[in-house]
Amino acid sequence: MAEAALQLTDQQRLQLESLLQGQQVQAHWHGQLPVVLLNRCWLRLQVVPVEQLSNVLPPDSSGDAPELVRFRELLREGLTSLEAQEQCWQEFGREPCSDALRRFWAAQERGNRGWTLQVYLDWLQRYRFGIEAEGPKPLPLIVLARPDESEAHQLLWHWPVSQSMRHTCP
Repeated sequence: MAEAALQLTDQQRLQLESLLQGQQVQAHWHGQLPVVLLNRCWLRLQVVPVEQLSNVLPPDSSGDAPELVRFRELLREGLTSLEAQEQCWQEFGREPCSDALRRFWAAQERGNRGWTLQVYLDWLQRYRFGIEAEGPKPLPLIVLARPDESEAHQLLWHWPVSQSMRHTCP
């Protein structure tokens, strides 16, 4: 979905523009930088500090459980699935491995809307780079997926409108 296609009220557009103006004076990364969440079901914008985002919108880290990470490493090393499973049982215990796998599959069934730990960490890095780089500063806008659909959250960046070139033309 393109940012232009977002259905926002005039008040919400003004709120976004005000937040975007505030972003332009930021030069350093800090936890109070805003993140805008758009709940399309309720047509509501919520602004949360970046340091609180993982509490408000927790990333799915079930696939990053040490037991599952080790299992994938063993597969890459050439072990069969059964050999890797037995090795993980020896290293972590059968019950913890089963619990990790159960949590992973439960998360897959619930769906994570594409909001995994790796996506979250990559997003944080991009946001930080955008703030610390020279030039215009972006305002992150996360369009939350509707609960009853299988779509992913959409991670958008709201940028200042570029200035017109008219002032340089005769």
